[in-house]
Amino acid sequence: MKIELIPAIDIINGQCVRLTKGDYEQKKIYKENPILVAQQFEALGFKRLHVVDLDGAKSKHIVNEHILKEISQTTQLRIDFGGGVKTNEDIKKAFDSGASMVTVGSIAVTNPELVFQWIEQYGAEHLILGADVRDGKISINGWKEDSDIELFSFLHTFIEKGINQVLCTDISKDGTLQGPAIPLYKQIMKQFPHLHLIASGGISCNSDFEKLEEAGVPAVVFGKAFYEGKIDIQQLGL
Repeated sequence: MKIELIPAIDIINGQCVRLTKGDYEQKKIYKENPILVAQQFEALGFKRLHVVDLDGAKSKHIVNEHILKEISQTTQLRIDFGGGVKTNEDIKKAFDSGASMVTVGSIAVTNPELVFQWIEQYGAEHLILGADVRDGKISINGWKEDSDIELFSFLHTFIEKGINQVLCTDISKDGTLQGPAIPLYKQIMKQFPHLHLIASGGISCNSDFEKLEEAGVPAVVFGKAFYEGKIDIQQLGL
């Protein structure tokens, strides 16, 4: 399988959880210890990990950098980290704690100039644009608020500044196990054919990976389907 498969760990109160459609009230705890989960992913053959600080996303500053640090110190996984990265201090903290890449979402909406500075300072290859979409518009602050910014104009703005990695989550699909937003991703790839698009939300089984690969999507993040035992890792040929 050519598509890059990236398991996700979402953290609330130091525990590995998943939400449904970003709703903090619909929280399910899967594992008490995210460090052990990260080590399990590495043992299964995964090379990369997507870590989301949901406490940070809600608090508007990084909260769980100690967990990021411990994962980076106890595994060889390349970690991309997001959630609550709002300031120069936050992004420095994320990189200092072991992140290879940092996902910037809300701050790219509320303070794009700061993100342009980070592109200059850290290099576009170390930044991932988080494009969390609800009804065609970008959502921010842990999906608690909807902006009036259209997805495609948002992407265009940052791609022009050098961003090439975009993590796009269709919020209506996230945590639902109902399949990814294939038509949306096809649309994005058609408009930006050289983009390293990372699909997120709705993965329910192995065949969803195949459908995304057929649609030309380079990478995919998944979580709930793994934790619920709906993905056959052996068949993935890692």
